[in-house]
Amino acid sequence: MPWALVMASCVGMFAVTASGSSRAPFLIDMANDLGVGLPMIANLFGVTSVAWGVSSLLVGRASDIWGRRIFMVGGLLLLLATLSGAALADSFWALAAWVGFAGFCSGAYTSSAMAEVSIQTVDRMRGRALGWMMAGQSLTLLIGVPLAAWLGDSIGWRGVHFSIGGLGLAAAIFMFFVTTPTGPPAMVLPRSKAKTPPFKAALTIPVIRLLSSLVMERVCFGLCAFYYAAYLRVTHSLELTAIAMPLVAFALGNISGTVAGGQLADRIENRRLTCAVLLPFSGVAGLALFNWHPALSITVVFGFVFGFLNALMRPSLMAALAEVPSEVRGTVMGLNSSVASIGWLVAALVGGWLYAGVGFDGFGPLMLALTIVGAILVFPERKSTSEGASVG
Repeated sequence: MPWALVMASCVGMFAVTASGSSRAPFLIDMANDLGVGLPMIANLFGVTSVAWGVSSLLVGRASDIWGRRIFMVGGLLLLLATLSGAALADSFWALAAWVGFAGFCSGAYTSSAMAEVSIQTVDRMRGRALGWMMAGQSLTLLIGVPLAAWLGDSIGWRGVHFSIGGLGLAAAIFMFFVTTPTGPPAMVLPRSKAKTPPFKAALTIPVIRLLSSLVMERVCFGLCAFYYAAYLRVTHSLELTAIAMPLVAFALGNISGTVAGGQLADRIENRRLTCAVLLPFSGVAGLALFNWHPALSITVVFGFVFGFLNALMRPSLMAALAEVPSEVRGTVMGLNSSVASIGWLVAALVGGWLYAGVGFDGFGPLMLALTIVGAILVFPERKSTSEGASVG
């Protein structure tokens, strides 16, 4: 396993995920500061998702042609500038513009980094490699969001944005020293002479089904990632500093599930079946999290359980998507980030509408329904019992 690349990618994933998720504890504060309603601030998650998705689609394809280092390092470098702009924004629309630019930079990084890690790692270890990379996202929940909430009590949401921009700079330097200008071995030929398959070559039926299931899963995770902090404050009347420990519990579930899921993805051959079995269980945990809250301790427990089960299936889903020819892997991973962004966008928009309409009680039933649909979509066809081993 290329440990230096995997660890650098993990740090980069931490930075780009924190650029959006660290706003979660400050939704109410940002709304008051900029003089807009909570749903408007929540829609910033949607702005991030759209920009992230567009960038992932474009850069995923471009990285198959021109190499990935420029996008991995450049995306992280530009994150500093865009988050600094967001911190200095004096209106909602200025903030929305800077947030969109930050999302574009983040998408450029994730699509290229996922493709690079999957290509540089042999199949029997790919689940673990991608799991460790995605652990950066979990670490954002474990360390980044609680730390942001703690720091925000003294430096405010603007200071937190400056801090995350600095982290992006550090991640870019780390990535620069563990990558080479030539890109992955499969792409060392001059770019002008490399034969790049058409875009439709990446869109096989199994890949489309996996991507569709991914949308459902990301909506569910997005509802929790975006609104869990606000849910804790509203439902249990917690102050900003008091939500740190429940968020840590949720993140511990997520990171432990990611690490265990990487092992699971490399030990069970039919990765699609693994996803189909685990998805509905995470939906049940989501239903309990948002619809049964007799005490804070119960909410914390189900937050941990949901985070664990959701993360447990993610490496299998990512490893299944990576089982395509290397010539189109950047495209597929770009599509992965793009459709995931659709899920984040739906979560941001629908979550705001549900909160304004029926409150947080509407989250759980929606999450359960979506995970059942996602399990049906990803379930392997009967005609091919080994299809879980290849989607290309």
